[in-house]
Amino acid sequence: MSVMSFSIPREIYYGENSLSKLADLKGTKAAIVTGGNSMKKFGFLDQAAKILKDGGIESIVIDGVEPNPSVKTVIRGAKAMQEFEPDWIVAIGGGSALDAAKVMWCFYEHPELKFEDIIAVGSMPPLRNKARFIAIPSTSGTASEITAFSVITDTDNHIKYPIVAADMVPDIAILDPSLPMKMPSHITANTGMDVMCHALEALASIAATNFTEPYAVRAIELVKKYLPIAYKEAENLEAREAMHEASALAGMAFTNASLGLVHSLAHKIGGEFGVTHGLANAILLPYIIDYNRQFTDRYNYIEELLKVEDIAQVIRELNKKLDIPAAFKDCKEVDFNEAKFKEVLDRMSKNAFGDPCTLTNPGTPTVEAVKMIYESAYYGTPIKK
Repeated sequence: MSVMSFSIPREIYYGENSLSKLADLKGTKAAIVTGGNSMKKFGFLDQAAKILKDGGIESIVIDGVEPNPSVKTVIRGAKAMQEFEPDWIVAIGGGSALDAAKVMWCFYEHPELKFEDIIAVGSMPPLRNKARFIAIPSTSGTASEITAFSVITDTDNHIKYPIVAADMVPDIAILDPSLPMKMPSHITANTGMDVMCHALEALASIAATNFTEPYAVRAIELVKKYLPIAYKEAENLEAREAMHEASALAGMAFTNASLGLVHSLAHKIGGEFGVTHGLANAILLPYIIDYNRQFTDRYNYIEELLKVEDIAQVIRELNKKLDIPAAFKDCKEVDFNEAKFKEVLDRMSKNAFGDPCTLTNPGTPTVEAVKMIYESAYYGTPIKK
């Protein structure tokens, strides 16, 4: 076996009131990056700024990061950082805010770069020349606070690009369960299924190792038990802590083992139709488990541990409890017009096949297989073997 690595943040603070750890930072300036207005509305933005100020750190807020963060947003944020010159970047909010902040960080430190310069895996130059990075997630889903990944959308070409660079793993992750308590139930569902997806894909990945497997397994167990509770009881502290920790554990697994076809297909259908990433993952996951079974015994392994017969069926039942549709055609979130689906199917399938996540999927998928999976997940028909 060749030399491998395992990367996680240097510090992870978790549990009630862990946001207070911002008081321990040493520095003078922080750029706080966030999304829409939810962090401000619920007081977390002001709370973070006050803790920093009390510790002698001046801050600015870079907000307005959209749900599928764009290249334009990243460039705008980087320019604000170049003017302010922070020594800390504090990303607070959903996965989109965290993802955008990571790439803003890159362009703050390397203003000469263009977006296309960092698309290839491993092409990002070293970070931490000017600032260090803290991630504080408000959703239990993307695990961007743990990972070397960021997903940025080229809105001109309708393509989502997963950016991968080991240096983007945050220095500090703060997992305070009071933040996700404010999530609406449908976001709890979608982000929670993103966690399940991360864990199952990391488990089945051809790059999975003895280091990544325990994190993936524990995350699967936690999501199966606690996601339905968090969905029904927004302020259940036990469920929120469990889901926040499951998200981070799954993140540790997939940032080191990578992912698979679920994410490849979700990235591209998200870019074409604007469907939320976690929702796309949830719909696709059981179809891709059914497809992947011919190539791997890893699903048998998790079924034995969980004492269940069919993990794909477990996912279908979980989706049903969370009011997630079984097929894209039944999705109410966006207009999945059949004519448009047929029109973009070939291009979307080719783009999904070329996604970096495809590289670690079990077996040898083809563009035709990707197209077949898309059709099954759109119409709700069984996978052809």
